[in-house]
Amino acid sequence: MSLSQGSITYGKRQIKFNVLYVNRKTLEIAVLPDRQVVVKAPIGSEWDKIQKKIIKRARWISRQLEYFRQFEPRTPARQYVGGESHLYLGRHYRLKVHRNCSAGVKLTKGFCQVSVTGKSSSREIKAVLDEWYFHRASAKFIDAFERCWNDFNKRGVSKPRLFTRRMKTRWGSLAKSGALTLNTDLVRAPLECIEYVITHELCHLKHHDHSSGFYKLLEKVMPDWEKRKRRLEMALV
Repeated sequence: MSLSQGSITYGKRQIKFNVLYVNRKTLEIAVLPDRQVVVKAPIGSEWDKIQKKIIKRARWISRQLEYFRQFEPRTPARQYVGGESHLYLGRHYRLKVHRNCSAGVKLTKGFCQVSVTGKSSSREIKAVLDEWYFHRASAKFIDAFERCWNDFNKRGVSKPRLFTRRMKTRWGSLAKSGALTLNTDLVRAPLECIEYVITHELCHLKHHDHSSGFYKLLEKVMPDWEKRKRRLEMALV
């Protein structure tokens, strides 16, 4: 298997792509979650034909790149110091740190009160907050998932298993094994945005790509999905 690299211009966007020459009969284009464009081409394929295929699919590729770009977690890196702003379900809370006999987090009157048992180091504060976010996310995601599943319960698809974990480049993913995974950091966004991500992934049970059928189903089960999507894009900057 050999590898080549190339690029084309589509409007104001330059689309870079990697070409893998493999033992297959047809050419396949994929846009990965990390926004890499990968082309699997039959061994011996002419470069001009590959470029023409990329140009023909440029609109679809651009749409996929934009989709993954807008879903990248963009919450700025936190320093975990007093006075810093932290998000939960779309609301900002000012961080206050206390020493206590037990570690924990409490939200009250616009403040995120974090109790630590040892030195108030950023590492310990982060560890306490990360654990709290994970447990809150797990509970909120289950509730949101059950609400969203009502629209898919009678569509002839199997109910996915729900998992929560931290992911670097995606808010959610649906595996072929039937596992729906949500990014812990998504709990920082408003509930309507969480429901959008879940619904988006559930639509992949019927349509595995972002075809017109996929968007027709998304529009049917969630008519205001574009509004929710835009709010998600703005909420976690």
